Amino acid sequence: MGRDRGTGEVLGLDHGVAPVALCRGAEQVAAPGVTRVGRGPGVRVDQIATQSVIACIVNQRARSNAAAQLAERVAELFRAHGVRVETIVIEDGSQLLPVARRFARNGKGIVVAAGGDGTVSAVASAIVGTQATLGVLPLGTLNHFAKDMGIPLDLDAAVENIIHGVPKLVDVGEVNERIFVNNSSIGLYPAIVQQRSRHQSRGMSKWAAFARAIYTVLRRMPHFHATVRADGRYDGRDRTPFIFVGNNPYQTNGLQIGERQRLDTGRLWVCRAPDADRLTLMWMAFRALFGRTAPGELKVNEVEELWVQTRKNRRIKLANDGEVFATRSPLHYRILPLALRVLVPAQS
Repeated sequence: MGRDRGTGEVLGLDHGVAPVALCRGAEQVAAPGVTRVGRGPGVRVDQIATQSVIACIVNQRARSNAAAQLAERVAELFRAHGVRVETIVIEDGSQLLPVARRFARNGKGIVVAAGGDGTVSAVASAIVGTQATLGVLPLGTLNHFAKDMGIPLDLDAAVENIIHGVPKLVDVGEVNERIFVNNSSIGLYPAIVQQRSRHQSRGMSKWAAFARAIYTVLRRMPHFHATVRADGRYDGRDRTPFIFVGNNPYQTNGLQIGERQRLDTGRLWVCRAPDADRLTLMWMAFRALFGRTAPGELKVNEVEELWVQTRKNRRIKLANDGEVFATRSPLHYRILPLALRVLVPAQS
């Protein structure tokens, strides 16, 4: 990819020169340079001008109690570097992808995802196939993508990374034409996410709801039958509680269990647990807390393409980067090598 270049050089800017403001003519809400899209007095997607070099999309759900203040804080941090950024607060989650697409298709600018892994995934989906570059301000709970990419979790440092970072090409996964940057899963995890949402809607805290959801789902212990073809070859018909497909290989042992060392291997990482019962899964989870898995507990392989066939014409729930949706079998997974350009610290 040649020598590393900082943000200013990538965009053809001289350092210290502020990019053009984004929303000329659009209604500015809460603070200069901050625009709301969605509920209430916000602007429509088609009213947003797209001349800015850097656009920052803040998902209100990420920190809903202080989204406007957070957006202004982000703008202030960029201004401190002599960079003017237009910050868009998404109040209606259905507008996240359309807004990101509007910026990504504008040209060779930077589109910043300010939120958790779901926000990063949505913005990345809009960027794939364009000349835009992804910046990340990790504001979620887990921030798996940022951690695996070496992006700072501190807000000030993450802004510094967008200003002074270098672009790196990484892979993304795709299932039935939907992009994911971390993983996609069938079975247990989508069920747990849905149960957690139900418990939270009744007033439970996020972690209490998550614990209750795990108990609820494991008590039922759902399994499904799936016929799997990997890279064009038959890879078995399993009765399994889950199929997990990672964008690049995950660590399964040691202190870095659940992490990825690289996101540019051009391989999907497929994991399932044929015939695992409730006690087996609980034992596996307990061992994972100590960075251990036992040979034979999991069926793991690395592929470029995967087909998963469940019962004919059945709608199946998937979780892509933590966001649950329904689609029909068969599921067609594939890796898209080096399809996403991301700003990372120069030393990484």
